[in-house]
Amino acid sequence: MLIIGIAGGTGSGKTTVVNQIINELQHDEVDVIYQDSYYKDLSHLPMEERKQINFDHPKSIDFDLLVEHLKILRTGESIEQPVYSFKEHNRTRETITTKPKKVMIVEGILIFTHPDIREMFDIKIFVHADSDERLMRRLKRDISERGRDLDEVLNRYKTTLKPMHQQFIEPTKEYADIIIPNNRFNTVAIDIVQTIIKERLL
Repeated sequence: MLIIGIAGGTGSGKTTVVNQIINELQHDEVDVIYQDSYYKDLSHLPMEERKQINFDHPKSIDFDLLVEHLKILRTGESIEQPVYSFKEHNRTRETITTKPKKVMIVEGILIFTHPDIREMFDIKIFVHADSDERLMRRLKRDISERGRDLDEVLNRYKTTLKPMHQQFIEPTKEYADIIIPNNRFNTVAIDIVQTIIKERLL
């Protein structure tokens, strides 16, 4: 099994890169695990307290469960991947059965911050975009898809997202094997990744 980690700041274009890789390959032996699915279960907290959680800090992620799930997949067994609701700021009671594939892509802003998970990645990719571009993408997504208002998103960006990016995410660039500048479509980098994956799928 080839495990690929794709990290980068919020709104950097990680999901776009993941989709480009998968769409070009069109292979049923590739699947994705999202870091967002592994936010810690906050069912014991009321909604107002959940809203105040810093979801851009490594402590918000259940890395132990993610490591366990990757190890299970490597043994050839399926996992029950959690499902997270951004509107509820919590996991749902649903899970997604995820079967082991020849290539597993793990995508998320904080996945390179955890040493145990970093060691499991055969290829580490960091998707880079400048801060203005990331903010615009975050605004569009959170307002249209996650039910947030403009003031809420801007306040969270200023007080949480930007400082957390500088403290935890940007420094993990040094662990990347490949850095993809995603201010525009980068076909060369995507082609390199696809070539590596195709070789593993043969």
